[in-house]
Amino acid sequence: MQLVETALIAVALGCDAFAVGMGVGTRFCQPRQVFRLSFHFGLFQFLMPLLGWFIGVNAFGLVRQWGPWLAFGLLFFIGARMTYESFRPEEISPDQECRDPTRGMSLVVLSLATSMDALGVGFSIGVLGQSLLLAAVCIGITACFMTWAAMKLGNRLSRKFGQRMEIIGGIILMAIAVKLLIA
Repeated sequence: MQLVETALIAVALGCDAFAVGMGVGTRFCQPRQVFRLSFHFGLFQFLMPLLGWFIGVNAFGLVRQWGPWLAFGLLFFIGARMTYESFRPEEISPDQECRDPTRGMSLVVLSLATSMDALGVGFSIGVLGQSLLLAAVCIGITACFMTWAAMKLGNRLSRKFGQRMEIIGGIILMAIAVKLLIA
């Protein structure tokens, strides 16, 4: 695969990570949170093409069938919760706040949800007999940097526009969730 094609594929695959990173960044943008989300999105975007390379046609159909539903459920839930939390009064205690999506199982499922397309790309690259490792590295690094930039941008917009950006971030996550089921 040519370098330009690989770069374009990496940017296209990184768009979901960018959108999710922007939505999450409106509320969660501490350095550790940015690192965790960026690192995990990049890692999963790197690993999924490698996994796709090894998956046979039958198993690929199963992942393709249930993957969008899993991604939809998590993204929609997090987006709805962010939107709901943005309408609550400011004097909420920290233990009542929305759980951090850059930790635990939410982080893993978000990473899987944003990297499902990379699984298909890896499968396609394998079928075509093209170089996989360079493409996977490029995809992973691109997703990592796109997520980092999106979280920073989401946080800046949130500081400038306040609560409205948190609402928009939640709506973006819910829209991506719905898009996963439609596409």
